Amino acid sequence: MEAGLYIHIPFCKSKCAYCDFASFAGAEDKMVPYARALQQEIRQKAAQYPDALISTLFIGGGTPSLFPAALMDQVLQSVHEHFTFVPGAECTCECNPGTVTEEFLAVLKKHGINRLSFGAQASQEPLLQLLGRIHRWQDVEQSVNLAKQLGFHNINLDLMLGLPGQTEAHVKETLEKALSLSPTHLSCYGLIVEEGTRMHSQVEKGLWQLPDEDTERRQYDLCRHTLQRHGFMQYEISNFALPHFHCRHNMDCWQRKEYIGVGCAACGFMGRKRWQNPPSLPAYLAGEAPQEEFISPRDAMFETMMLGLRTMDGVSEEAFFSMHGHSLESVYGEKLQKPIREGLVKRENGRVFLTEAGLSLQNRILVELL
Repeated sequence: MEAGLYIHIPFCKSKCAYCDFASFAGAEDKMVPYARALQQEIRQKAAQYPDALISTLFIGGGTPSLFPAALMDQVLQSVHEHFTFVPGAECTCECNPGTVTEEFLAVLKKHGINRLSFGAQASQEPLLQLLGRIHRWQDVEQSVNLAKQLGFHNINLDLMLGLPGQTEAHVKETLEKALSLSPTHLSCYGLIVEEGTRMHSQVEKGLWQLPDEDTERRQYDLCRHTLQRHGFMQYEISNFALPHFHCRHNMDCWQRKEYIGVGCAACGFMGRKRWQNPPSLPAYLAGEAPQEEFISPRDAMFETMMLGLRTMDGVSEEAFFSMHGHSLESVYGEKLQKPIREGLVKRENGRVFLTEAGLSLQNRILVELL
């Protein structure tokens, strides 16, 4: 059976203002024991799922490119010793601009990593400082150019929208600078201010003012139209790719395909079981057991809709029936009538998908379905 593999590297130089992921600054002394713990879990998961054929690998964080090259070498060596990869597997590693080195990239290349994702976010220094990013745009340029020199040509840049003080002119400038680096993929995410983050605190105190909904929608539309003119196809709400360069790992997640999660806070999904490893670094290193849940048939059907409606292809009615044994009409037909009447959802050629108007209202549509 084919499955994805996700490896979490939780170390960062500093915590970004908006970040609520499991990432830890000032924990460099835990890197060696963490590498050992990863290798142990890789062995355990490979033994637990001996029939798994890895079709995609995604190394995320945190800041994976902060992990010492020698330790990454050990971890990836263990991955290939214990798991079997399908030919042509997509293997991605997230990198932070300014932290990648030639030695680190050489290790990735050695172990078959063929896709890089850089957290660029914005080209304006004040916005990067506000986000708490440690890089500047020249670091993005230098890191991407170094990666290309070493033979990496499938490169994604993450960009953020809806930032405090961000204007359409800022977004236009960032897009122009990003496109000048010839990426194959761009992810344009709207900022979500999560509770417990420094940004949430600043917004709650009124120190930072978020753009209103109309401004953020115009920024989003600017991204969509600009990237379309440059040959990028939108295949998911926030993701745009040149032909044949969509992120297969993420597409598999949106289609509810199985994946194995390894590392602190990593999630996995196999069969009807979902698990999350301990989000605390000490707890993970101590070998605490993951939290597990078994997904009910009703929840599985909603997840299919929730994830599938993020993509431009939407949800196939045939695939829905094949996966769940119930027709999409019998489960959601009545609830879909209202968003269809409002022009937010279309149902044609055996698929249900969001219209252009519905893309920015996905959350509201899902609440109605739920």
